[in-house]
Amino acid sequence: MTTDPTLDIVAKDLTAAISRVLRRLRTEANPTELALSHMGALARLEQSGPMTTADLARAELMKPQSMGVILGSLEQEGLIERRPHPTNRRQILFVLTAAGVAVRTSHRAMKRNWLVGALGQLDPADLEALVAAIPIIRQVGDS
Repeated sequence: MTTDPTLDIVAKDLTAAISRVLRRLRTEANPTELALSHMGALARLEQSGPMTTADLARAELMKPQSMGVILGSLEQEGLIERRPHPTNRRQILFVLTAAGVAVRTSHRAMKRNWLVGALGQLDPADLEALVAAIPIIRQVGDS
């Protein structure tokens, strides 16, 4: 498959730009300084609700043993707790505690606040161009 060299450059530049924004969001908005894998597990539990270790590991593309270590750490911090599975007594579900919800809420707010501040520093024409690009970026993400 031959690729247009211009598309290669655009792909490289877009990847670098998105990666830089994501790194800044993670850096600016992690008040608890939890590892990315820990924040990922908390976010997954917030989005999906109670999950087993195996389900979380699959969703986060990691080994169950690694997820078990993460969950143990989050449980020790009081951010998640264990609950019995409603239909399978051999399984345990993990759920966010009130402290876990508070960490997620704070994390989201800090990301949003940093991004709003950064966007507020843009020239109005640049902000308009960025707003116009959002549907295109979504389309690329959905393809």
